[in-house]
Amino acid sequence: MGIQGLTSFIDQCGTLLKDGHFRNSKVVIDGSNIFHFLYFNSSVDQQHGGDFEDQVCKFFKALRDCGIEPYVIIDGGSDPTDKKFETLRKRAESKIDTANMLSKGLRGASMGFEELRGASRGFKGLQGARLIPTLARQVFKEVLSSLGVPFAQALSEADQEIASLAQRWNCPVLSNDNDFYIFDIQAGFLPMSHFQWQNASVQNDIPCKLYTTTSFCRHFNINRQLLPVFGAIAGNDYVNLDKMGFPIRWKDNSPMEPKRKPRVVFLNKLLKWLASFQEKQEALDNVPLLIGHGENNMDAALQALSQGIETYQIQPECLERFFNDGEAPDPGLLPNHLSVLPDWTLLPLTKGTLPPYMIYILQRRPVIQGIQVEDHSLPSGNITSRPIRQVFYGLLLGEGGKVEEYDREGKNLTSSMVTAILPSAAQQLQLDTLDQTPYFERLEVFLGTVGVSQSTLKGVPPQLGLPVAVTYYWLRHAHPQPDRPLLQALLLGLVYGELCRQRKSQRGFIEEEPVLERMRGLIQRPAMSLDLGVAHVFSQWNRCMRDGLDLNQLLCLPLPEPQCAWLYKGTLVHQLVGQLRGGVTPDSLLREDPSSVQLYRAMLEAILNSQEAETTGQPDGPSADSVACGRRGC
Repeated sequence: MGIQGLTSFIDQCGTLLKDGHFRNSKVVIDGSNIFHFLYFNSSVDQQHGGDFEDQVCKFFKALRDCGIEPYVIIDGGSDPTDKKFETLRKRAESKIDTANMLSKGLRGASMGFEELRGASRGFKGLQGARLIPTLARQVFKEVLSSLGVPFAQALSEADQEIASLAQRWNCPVLSNDNDFYIFDIQAGFLPMSHFQWQNASVQNDIPCKLYTTTSFCRHFNINRQLLPVFGAIAGNDYVNLDKMGFPIRWKDNSPMEPKRKPRVVFLNKLLKWLASFQEKQEALDNVPLLIGHGENNMDAALQALSQGIETYQIQPECLERFFNDGEAPDPGLLPNHLSVLPDWTLLPLTKGTLPPYMIYILQRRPVIQGIQVEDHSLPSGNITSRPIRQVFYGLLLGEGGKVEEYDREGKNLTSSMVTAILPSAAQQLQLDTLDQTPYFERLEVFLGTVGVSQSTLKGVPPQLGLPVAVTYYWLRHAHPQPDRPLLQALLLGLVYGELCRQRKSQRGFIEEEPVLERMRGLIQRPAMSLDLGVAHVFSQWNRCMRDGLDLNQLLCLPLPEPQCAWLYKGTLVHQLVGQLRGGVTPDSLLREDPSSVQLYRAMLEAILNSQEAETTGQPDGPSADSVACGRRGC
C-alpha cells in the first residue's frame, strides 16, 4: 500500500513530525518494508546480487543496545479480491526495466537508494529500483532467527496486523510505508527515513521523528475518523478514483500557488474539504459532489472507496497470541478466503517456514515470478525451475491443475498457464495430511523432482544436501549450459559459506583461515564489469534454489533446510568465475585446508555421480566433457 506524495507532504508541513529519542520500548516493525529499506541503503552491488545480512545484523544490534524490543511482521499473501494486482503487475514491469538497466552497466555497488531512484526515473519510477535478490527474503528471516528477534509472517498483507499489534501493546510502528500516517495508532508512527539507528547516542537512544494522528488532525482541524476517508480518496494501491474515470474537480478552480507541487495542492484541498464534515458517512455522502461528473458507474466508485477505507480499520484480531504463546491463528477466526488452508499449515506459515505464495495458488490467483539481472535476449531464468514449481503446484492443486504465471518474455511481462503435475511417488499424497506422510515418501518426491538419488548425497554434509541436489538439477536444465568454471565457482562459494557458518558458530578468538582470507580478498576487490552470460546462468541457479526450498518446505523438510545466507554470495562467485577462467584452480584456492578440499570434492563427486547415473543422450543435460573435472583435481 502507499499514498502518492503523502510522505513529502508530511515532511513539508514541518510541525507534524516531532523530534525524539527512542529507547527502552517495544516496537512493531514492518518487516517487508524494513528489509527493502536496509537493502537499498547499504550500497550493495545489485548487479551481482548484493549481500546485506551484515546490515540487518547491525540494525537489530543497534535496537537491542538501546533497550528496544523489536517484533517483526512480514507480508504473507495479499487481499483476496486482487484489488492490488494491477499495482503489482506494473511494479513487475518496472523491475524488468531496472534489471535491464543494471544489466547494461548501471553499477549498483556505488549507488545509494536516492541515487538509484534518480537513475531509474527514465524507466518507470521508483518501484522499478526495488530489485531484490531471489533469496533475500529467506536470508532476512534466517538472520532474525539467528539473532533471536521475534517475527511472524502474516497470512495476508501485514499492515492491519502491524497496526493491531501496536495498538494492543501501546507501542509505535517502525516502517517507511506512508499508509501508517493514516492508521490511528495511539503510540504513533516512526518513519524509517528519520530513524537514525546508525547514530545511536552515548545515552543509548536513537534520534528519530515521531508522528501521531492527534497532531495531524489538530493541524488540519479534521475528525480522526475521517483519516481513512482521506487515504482512500487520495488514492492508494487499492483504489484510485482518477484511474477509474472519476477525477476530482474542485469548485473554486483556484490557480496553483507558486512553487507548490500539484500533488501538495491536491492533498491540501482534500483536507480542507474533509474539515467541513464531522463523521465518515457524512463525507462519503458528499463524495458524489466531487466526482459526479464521471462517466462511469457511481456505485462502483463508492464501493471502491468503502473497500479502501476498510483497509485502514484496525482489526481486533492480531498476532499477539503467536508472539506470546507460539500458537497458530485460530482457524475459526480467519476470514473466509483463508479457509482453503489446511489447519496444519497455519503455524508454519505464521512462523515463516512455509512459502506464503502457496496461498495464492490455493485461491487460484495469478502469480508474478521474480525479476533478476539477466540476459533479456534469452528466455527468463524462471523457466529453468518451472518443473520444480509444477510439482509444488501439483501437491497443492492436484494433477492437471492450472496456475497463471506472469513472467518476463524479452523485455515484456506476459502471462501463461502452467499445468500442475504429480510424479508417480506423489500420486497418493494429500495436502490435508501431507504433514503426516512418512519421511521416506516425502524425500522420494523431492529427490525424484530434482533427479538425484539418496545414495549420491551420502558423502555430503546434511546441511548442504539440498543445495547440491538443486545444483545438479540446475546443471541439467540450465540453458545455455553452464561451463566448468561456473560449476566450480558455485561449489567454492558453498565451501566459503560453510566455513563462515562454522566460524560464526564457534566462540572465542579464532585465527583467520587461509581459505577465508583468500576468498575475502576476492570479495573486497573493486566490483568487476558484469558478465551478462554468467549473471544469466547464476540467475537460473538462484531460482532453482528458491523453488527447491519452497518444495522442500511444503514437503515438511525431508532434507535439512540450509542457511541461505551462506549459500550464495554474488560478489564472490562472479569474481571466482573470472579467476577460474584465467587459469586459477580450485586446489590452489583451497590449499592449506584439507577439510575444505574434502568438502569441495565430496559435493563435486555427488554431482558427477548423479551425472553418470543418467542414461546417455539426455537432450537437456550437459555432456560428460562439460563437467568431467572432479577426478582430475578441478
